Amino acid sequence: MDEVTPSRGSRIYLAVVCTVAALGGFLFGFDTAVISGCVGFLEDQFELIDWTKAFVVSSALVGCICGAAVAGWLSDRFGRRRVLMLAAVLFFVSAVGCTVPRDVPTLVVARWIGGLGVGIASMLSPLYISEISPPSVRGALVAMYQLAITVGILVAYFSNAAIVAWGKSFGDSAGSGFLNWIVAAEPWRAMFGTEAIPAAAFFLLLFTVPESPRWLFQRGKEELARRILSRVNGSAEAEREVQEIRETLAQEQGTLEELLAPAYRGALVIGILLPLFSQVSGINAIIYYGPDLLEKAGFQLSESLGGQVIVGLVNCVFTFVAILLVDRIGRRPLILFGTAGLVASLAWIGLSFYFQVTSGWLVLAPILMFIACFAFSLGPLPWIVISEIFPTRIRGRAMSVGTFTIWAGCLLVAQTFPPLLNRLGPSPTFWLYALLVFPAIPVTLFFLPETKGRTLEEIEAAWQRGR
Repeated sequence: MDEVTPSRGSRIYLAVVCTVAALGGFLFGFDTAVISGCVGFLEDQFELIDWTKAFVVSSALVGCICGAAVAGWLSDRFGRRRVLMLAAVLFFVSAVGCTVPRDVPTLVVARWIGGLGVGIASMLSPLYISEISPPSVRGALVAMYQLAITVGILVAYFSNAAIVAWGKSFGDSAGSGFLNWIVAAEPWRAMFGTEAIPAAAFFLLLFTVPESPRWLFQRGKEELARRILSRVNGSAEAEREVQEIRETLAQEQGTLEELLAPAYRGALVIGILLPLFSQVSGINAIIYYGPDLLEKAGFQLSESLGGQVIVGLVNCVFTFVAILLVDRIGRRPLILFGTAGLVASLAWIGLSFYFQVTSGWLVLAPILMFIACFAFSLGPLPWIVISEIFPTRIRGRAMSVGTFTIWAGCLLVAQTFPPLLNRLGPSPTFWLYALLVFPAIPVTLFFLPETKGRTLEEIEAAWQRGR
């Protein structure tokens, strides 16, 4: 039994609600990683060169930036759940649109639409989970969002590999039908189209979850917000949170200018720098261009896609480390230890290529070390932190700042990695990423507060007190 009592809410209900919200992360991860299996086919079919290949890969990122820029305003105005539904629709339209294009511009437009969905979901899914979760498990539940991203990435890798194998099984007897076209002749179409299934499921499941109680509260629907909080936290804790929310909202103006006030400047700096560090580490260079990179290390195409599956498995496993530890030891230790591991693994990857020790597992090992360190630190932790540190009335719009930074950094890496790899070579490229991510250590030591076990209103009050 999972009964709601005055001292304890329904953990099953909370888990179901957060799992549905985290599906936005699954679609984010799937959409991000599916392109890795398509790049080689697109390059051959459309004769792409470095910059056009980078543009096709990063076209979704332009949509992500646009989606992140408007998601906060839309969610503060229309609610978190409704705008997540919009994201699900955009994912579905993009999946269908990417399956049937005959030219690169049409594909780019469809990818851009999917990017809008990613940008919206990447901001709203962790925000929604943060606003509905009890303080004692908020970090772990928001980290579920990152876990969903890693699962989406892993499923995309498996899906891509399975479609390639399926297409090969057609042989010469496949004919010229639609299935042969999208699976055997041009398998990148089926890779993109598969996303329509989880997108439709996400849209339908969102009808089963409530609106964010904190958003309802600021829209004057206090009784409905209280009922949701009671079901999640128990009635006693819900009453305490209701009082905190009421007092906090009374002190807020609800304008973005508040972020420039002395009390919240620290939150703004962290909300920009921490997401930026997560991207300039080079994570998406490995996610997007993994097959290319592994081929340079001596893997064939089929083997490199298999190597990507291993990368995806490590990503999932070590995200569980973050889920288990983030509410026990806190945010700061995980970021510090993980960032140190990122710097070391990037330096190792660069050294491997510099000394031409690049055969098979000798270069895959430091890549896996990098993925593991990222998965428990700069992967989930920026999403957790930026969903916690901003004022209630403007949390949606303020979190858009951090999410916008993530996607701007992601676009920068995606656009620059192919020319850097070809002109500078692998070693200087990965050493550059190590240099760029290193400042995350002093920023965490001197500026990042520990938010473990504190309500969102307590965190906000601490900023106001200058602590």
